[in-house]
Amino acid sequence: MAYSKPLLSQLIQKIAPRIGVRIVIEPQWNIVGQIIYKNGQKRYFKYSSLDLNTQAASEIAKDKGYSDFFMKRMGYPVIPGKVFFSDKWAQAIGSKDNLNSAYNYARKLGFPLIVKPNSGSQGVSVTLVYNKHEFYDAMCLIFEEDKVAVVQKYVRGRDYRIVVLDNRVISAYERIALNVIGDGKSTILTLLKKKQKMFQLAGRDTMIRFDDVRMSQKLSHQGLSFSSVPKKGVQVFLLDNANLSTGGNSIDVTKKVHPKFRDLAVRLTRDMGLRLCGVDLMIEGNITEVPKKSKYWIIEINSAPGLDHYIKIGKEQEKIVENLYLEVLKSMER
Repeated sequence: MAYSKPLLSQLIQKIAPRIGVRIVIEPQWNIVGQIIYKNGQKRYFKYSSLDLNTQAASEIAKDKGYSDFFMKRMGYPVIPGKVFFSDKWAQAIGSKDNLNSAYNYARKLGFPLIVKPNSGSQGVSVTLVYNKHEFYDAMCLIFEEDKVAVVQKYVRGRDYRIVVLDNRVISAYERIALNVIGDGKSTILTLLKKKQKMFQLAGRDTMIRFDDVRMSQKLSHQGLSFSSVPKKGVQVFLLDNANLSTGGNSIDVTKKVHPKFRDLAVRLTRDMGLRLCGVDLMIEGNITEVPKKSKYWIIEINSAPGLDHYIKIGKEQEKIVENLYLEVLKSMER
């Protein structure tokens, strides 16, 4: 099986000569690299992680439970939720917060609600569950890969990501969950397959998982199935998480973000000890409005915000991403 070179490796190799920086990339897998500056200083990267954020701050940002603890303590509006452990891990660490305790908490929180891996990314296994059966299925699936899961209140709104670098907002975009638009003739499955082809033609490496149980559940709750034929112009959503990696779309809003939301993202990034950060927000309103008029929550933060899908939106976004990483390269030398 041949592996294509990751976006970050390609980008850094492309832009490094602009500032006289040399790049050495491990040739077999192309996922790790060395950045050599004119003064001989060396920095490194792996996948989308770079030598910019400190290790401890990055590790805390990856852990939803820990990052929520600190954000809540500092007064940021996080989504109500709690961390729970697989039965085996709960027993090993002497905790009562096991799977059954998680269900008791879920009942108090109220269905529907969100369950997700504590350390996951790219929307993997993030599931909106409506009842006990779906809850246990989703949690058990998470515990196959992760020892820790988050049970979280379901909040509605518009999903945004703001990317911050050294006290500046570099980019911002609205994320819209995987969906299809009916044409009055095609089944949802056919429309999904057409969308997959569109991704491929656009050079986007997103692979829609047609066997993802979350999609069939989402359709079922709408009274639909893969064989349903939506009316022309009707939009049907297939997932509840809006990650671009799971087939979501994005709309650039970099120039439209209200100054107070900009300040919020910059302040949060700094307070969490980061220099580069993706701040994910759920806003009951619009990111162009004053935060007081729009109820909002911090979904999570990301210390290594991948922009692989964002860059595919258009030439303007491609330029934004190139400029972002150019600034990152310069910042890593300091």
